[in-house]
Amino acid sequence: MKIYTKTGDTGETSLAMGGRVHKFDPRVELYGTTDELNSVLGIAIGFLHESSSLHESLSLAQNLLFELGSELAGYHKQDASGELIPIIQEADILYLEQRIDEWTEKLEPLKHFVLPGGSKSASFLHQARTVCRRLERRMVFEAKEHLWIPSRSIVFINRLSDFLFVASRYANLEANVKEPIWISRVKGK
Repeated sequence: MKIYTKTGDTGETSLAMGGRVHKFDPRVELYGTTDELNSVLGIAIGFLHESSSLHESLSLAQNLLFELGSELAGYHKQDASGELIPIIQEADILYLEQRIDEWTEKLEPLKHFVLPGGSKSASFLHQARTVCRRLERRMVFEAKEHLWIPSRSIVFINRLSDFLFVASRYANLEANVKEPIWISRVKGK
């Protein structure tokens, strides 16, 4: 199979369930941002120590993002009555919440705002968090305007950004790297 097909040379691409759209179509933007987020997660994972307890959870997040990307690209499952079935399940959101709670128990309580940084993996997890927030903003906009985006998928992305924030803090803990904190130049903050 060739990687290049030349079918996108005119600025159009195919959606998962068929049909061609311009490459600036909102669906292409959504699944492209999902792919970007997944790529940044891959970099963060690549910088984790091989013994890191974050590997399994971050890899699961990558797999769920790949499935979400397929949904955003137009792939939809249907039940016997023809109703669309969201790819993201409540159990996926619960999993993120359980990891957040588990990691938070081992972290120092937040007393200051944390700046993105620290270890390489933590830094990329912070970048993943910001890409995740951008994806969430686009999903909310498109769901309100004209695309079928399950509310559960939006909740998942919202929770994923929290998960990535806590994972970045935990990555610094595992690497024994002090988290950078925000120091305000304005007195009284």
